[in-house]
Amino acid sequence: MWNAAFWGAVSGSAVLLGALAAMFLHIRKKLIGYIMAFGTGVLIGAASYELLGESVHKGGLLPTGIGFMAGAVTFTLFDIMISKKGAQHRKRSGHKAAASSGIVLFAGTIMDAIPESIIIGTSLLEADSVSFLLVTAIFISNFPEGLSSTSGMKKSGYSKKKIILLWSSVFVISGMASMAGYIFLDGATEAVLSGIAGFAGGAIIAMVASTMMPEAFEDSGPVTGFIAAIGLLASLVLDYFS
Repeated sequence: MWNAAFWGAVSGSAVLLGALAAMFLHIRKKLIGYIMAFGTGVLIGAASYELLGESVHKGGLLPTGIGFMAGAVTFTLFDIMISKKGAQHRKRSGHKAAASSGIVLFAGTIMDAIPESIIIGTSLLEADSVSFLLVTAIFISNFPEGLSSTSGMKKSGYSKKKIILLWSSVFVISGMASMAGYIFLDGATEAVLSGIAGFAGGAIIAMVASTMMPEAFEDSGPVTGFIAAIGLLASLVLDYFS
């Protein structure tokens, strides 16, 4: 149980580390774009290989597909709600409303962190050790989320104390969700687990397409696609050697 909480917290700690880097280190805007582009590729790979591919193989296409659509719709509805409140220009980092994307990314991270951490916890039910590939992929992808979101929050005037509190909550939630997955999903059917993994995958893809990739391109330009491809390749390598 505590082992599950530990690994869930490890995966969630990356967003807090990214936030601290954004607050206390002078990181060039273009470098943030590069990191975000790489994280985008890793996220797409993690969603495709570890979440969706494995879920279809173990639990079937239907529960995975239902979960995937639920995750994508949930994030999209939240995105629409935020846009109607004045954040419709958040994809343009030079726009004064772009700072609102920090909260959108934060909400997306929370939506991802819970099902991802639950999957980490349940992986301990099936084996004696955690899925290091899943933990590594989530950790790598979470860092640029915390980095970029914090940059947006700073533009919005959020205090360092409030930013740290927000991202610390992700750290705690990740550990608790992983422990809950280990405790409450012991004996759950593969269909249920596939639906949870599909939800995480759907939310990830929707967030990447609507928020992370546009901002990465705005910051780093045409090279964004190449760096994202490198991130996807990194996920493939991790998956191959797992």
